[in-house]
Amino acid sequence: MADIFSVIADPTRRHVLSLLLERYVASDKVGLPGEPDFAPLGEISVSELVAQLELSQPTVSKHLRVLRDAGLVSVREVGQHRFYALDASPLEDVEDWLIPFLSADFDEVQEEEGLDIEGSLADVAERSKSQAAAVGERVGHSVASATGRARSILEEVTRRFPNISRSSD
Repeated sequence: MADIFSVIADPTRRHVLSLLLERYVASDKVGLPGEPDFAPLGEISVSELVAQLELSQPTVSKHLRVLRDAGLVSVREVGQHRFYALDASPLEDVEDWLIPFLSADFDEVQEEEGLDIEGSLADVAERSKSQAAAVGERVGHSVASATGRARSILEEVTRRFPNISRSSD
């Protein structure tokens, strides 16, 4: 698997991820299939990406392959068409790496005349606990939101295709 940092280092791939995120967020706000603003599962076609990025199809496909290999996107095939959707779970590694840097208050340390190392460590530990709780809460909300969305999608699919049986896996 490719190093997630090298994958997101490329500005074109970050732009693709941003477009997929926009589509995902927009799909949360739209109605049901058949309604004018419906975007299935936050997906975007390769041809739409080519148009929005103003790049050649082979170039866009190359970047999508790198993102797919890193697990950042999923693909759904319909005939010769490919629809891509964002899978942000690999970005948790980036978040885990960044949190200590974002939680450190560098300005406060530089302004202090004397350093109380034990007190500083206790402060850092306390901030880490509160930030871990906040991250846990955000993850919990995300999981709850994704679970609800998955349920509604499954209900819609079941309604539209009653002959499809669900497996217990």
